[in-house]
Amino acid sequence: MGSLKIENVKKSFGSVDVLKGIDLEVEDGEFVVFVGPSGCGKSTLLRVIAGLEDATSGNVLIDGRKVDAVPPAERGIAMVFQTYALYPHLTVRNNMSLGLKQAKTPSDEIARRVTAASTMLSLDPYLERRPAELSGGQRQRVAIGRAVVREPKLFLFDEPLSNLDAALRVNTRLEIAQLHRRLSATMIYVTHDQVEAMTLADKIVVLNAGRIEQVGRPMDLYNSPANEFVAGFIGSPKMNFIDAARFGETKAKTIGVRPEHLTVDAKSGAWKGTVVHAEHLGADTNLYLDTEQAGLLTARIFGVYDAEPGATLYATPHPEKTYRFDADGRTIAG
Repeated sequence: MGSLKIENVKKSFGSVDVLKGIDLEVEDGEFVVFVGPSGCGKSTLLRVIAGLEDATSGNVLIDGRKVDAVPPAERGIAMVFQTYALYPHLTVRNNMSLGLKQAKTPSDEIARRVTAASTMLSLDPYLERRPAELSGGQRQRVAIGRAVVREPKLFLFDEPLSNLDAALRVNTRLEIAQLHRRLSATMIYVTHDQVEAMTLADKIVVLNAGRIEQVGRPMDLYNSPANEFVAGFIGSPKMNFIDAARFGETKAKTIGVRPEHLTVDAKSGAWKGTVVHAEHLGADTNLYLDTEQAGLLTARIFGVYDAEPGATLYATPHPEKTYRFDADGRTIAG
């Protein structure tokens, strides 16, 4: 079991309020991702759950038990950090088993757990190596293995892929997703990368300035953002925002259109524009259009689209995929 409940958790550092009343429930076995910009409070919230920071007020419950006064080592959690935090003088085997030895776990049980984790993470060939003899991706797998052998109630990941290059991030992301399916464990994962959030999470928690903006499944947040902040944060490239007054709107302050929901044509369309820049990515082409009616727009076209800077193109939004936001940034239904 590894359920988590957070009740009105607040955290202040002096006069600075970092968490401003967080309420959240995580079910046993869920993969939940905290996502948001730098300074939104996501890592602080993770540290409060782990017991590395004390909440100013509120409660943290793991499996229904209040753990606010419980030391981190006794909370039944295991944490994987952005930095690998491996002991350089110890082998992979000993790095993975050290915590169990300190907890006086029987040696045969240690061997069983290390063998199981090593096989699961494809670390068998590296068990007698030291961290300096490993690649970045292998070191991160050792750090994950060290967490796995503890058989915790909760796995906590604090931006574990930030130090890896692009290819390794994709591979390690896949390994973490497979690990979750194998273990059926509860995992809380912090990232500023919305692509990681969309591809890993059962449930995403979008944080902004110490508050939760929205909680939901990845595609629910993409299709039905609660407000302008979530709409702009979820999706890549980010949503286009247009002053609604340009179109005589009275109920909405801002209109939102995702780049992939713009149709581009060389002959006719709703908004005439000039190509400012084209990003040719192979599978996709991102076009930046300077339009008189809607300002600077990003259009995402699937496949190769040849367009030179200075060319005239027309962009037309899909009516059923257009969003409207009020003066407070909230999504207007319908």
